[in-house]
Amino acid sequence: MRVDQFDFHLPDERIALRPAEPRDAARMLVVRSDGSLTHARVRDLPQYLNAGDVVIVNDTRVIAARLRGRRIGRGAAEPNVEVMLHRRVAPDGFLAFARPARKLEAGDRLLLGQALQAEVVARGAAGEIEVRFALHGARLDAAIAAEGETPLPPYIAGKRALEPRDAADYQTMFARKDGSVAAPTAGLHFTPQLIDGLAARGVGREQVTLHVGAGTFLPVSADDTMNHRMHPEWASMDGETADRLNRARKMGGRLAAVGTTTLRTLESAAAADGQLRAFRGDTDIFITPGYRFRTAEVLLTNFHLPRSTLFMLVSAFCSLDVMRHAYEEAIREGYRFYSYGDACLLFRRPSQMD
Repeated sequence: MRVDQFDFHLPDERIALRPAEPRDAARMLVVRSDGSLTHARVRDLPQYLNAGDVVIVNDTRVIAARLRGRRIGRGAAEPNVEVMLHRRVAPDGFLAFARPARKLEAGDRLLLGQALQAEVVARGAAGEIEVRFALHGARLDAAIAAEGETPLPPYIAGKRALEPRDAADYQTMFARKDGSVAAPTAGLHFTPQLIDGLAARGVGREQVTLHVGAGTFLPVSADDTMNHRMHPEWASMDGETADRLNRARKMGGRLAAVGTTTLRTLESAAAADGQLRAFRGDTDIFITPGYRFRTAEVLLTNFHLPRSTLFMLVSAFCSLDVMRHAYEEAIREGYRFYSYGDACLLFRRPSQMD
């Protein structure tokens, strides 16, 4: 499909710069399988689910992936650099995007923050480098946490400075496993009170992991979706979780994915017959209209960028016409967009099911 079919005009003032307080007070546009729309709040989520349904969340944790420093060892006037870690490749190594990448070469040594030393071991295309640190494992994790910054998305960071509260605001209550450079933002809406409300309704909860990479910030530069390639991201779901989800579906329960990262993990773990199985490894699954879903019937997600892979995914879930109409309604009614914005609750069309 042509990428320009997923374009739309978003007024600048619709971009949320801070989350709702409390988190579950965010607005929620409910998009039914027939395309009808209802205005609600995230705290109302339990009334849209049934006993026996299961909510699945992503338990990844955002690391302080933006590091600032300088190249060292070549002369007095070494350039400042910014390194955005996006994928761990070794106990002491990451792939990263760097600025200015054109001034870095393999063999260059970097001082990031006050004391974190690294070496550029390879330089790739589009500003990507591979760096190896002088520390490894837990010691490196602690140093990154101390020296790095929360990597707010560019559409927020370009409008205001990083604030101390962002370190907490940009984590979900489920965050347990370090590895993401962006939050699975649908999970930001959850509170203990909402979890209690879901449990009282008889709705189950399970967790999977997908470490979100910096590729989530990159625009689709191709003219046709067939020519776009997703950056691989690491995901996992254990066999016990898969078995419980399969049993819930067999008993008539629906799977409600919290966020596109969770949905992509489920689809990556599904066999051809829709049965879920243990999964651990990279996924570069790219979901566009025409994709036949095998897992979740319900998706809670935020409002996404024009021409983004995420808007393409929700258009596959509910159809492009329905999502264009829903986004037009959201813009007209003043919904807040992107990572700190409001949510939509999508019910999959029967025609989109495998």
